[in-house]
Amino acid sequence: MNFLAHAWLAQPGNDGFLYGNLIADGVKGSDLSAWSPSVASGIRHHRRVDAWVDQHPSVLLAKRRAPKMQRRYAGIALDIVWDHFIARQHAGTEQHALVERCYRLLTAWPAPQRLSTMMPILIEQDWLRRYADFDFTCRAVSGIGQRLSGANRLAELVPWLREDYAALEQDFSRLWSECRAELTSHGDAR
Repeated sequence: MNFLAHAWLAQPGNDGFLYGNLIADGVKGSDLSAWSPSVASGIRHHRRVDAWVDQHPSVLLAKRRAPKMQRRYAGIALDIVWDHFIARQHAGTEQHALVERCYRLLTAWPAPQRLSTMMPILIEQDWLRRYADFDFTCRAVSGIGQRLSGANRLAELVPWLREDYAALEQDFSRLWSECRAELTSHGDAR
């Protein structure tokens, strides 16, 4: 759930576009007719970003370094870790305004059912700013792992995330500069 990354990439767009980017992980299927055009555009943009990031050489390299038994879950953990680096890198007035805008939208507009219990907690506990704290980020990774069936493979990745932190930060730097150049959007139709 890399909310900050998607928010930064969508922030030049209108509120509907930003909101669509924030809730897209909770929307299943290709029929987006229930959503306004700007929200649907945001959902499509979020999916395009996810597909692009998943194939980026830095992400593929990081996943190859993950422990073999948990590698299947590494992408989820990496998404959250990317938000950690964004929260650290962009701390300041502009990010504060963006986070407040996200919280306002997520409070005013109902989240999809799949995210409806998580969104109030995300806002109340100020996750988007707290991701700057790596210990908090690691707890978030573990917490999401509790929602998956079976053993908590995400929690099992936390020692690797800590050990590989410097390399992950380098991966992120390459990924984020290219991602922002390629995928920052005002929400124009594609």
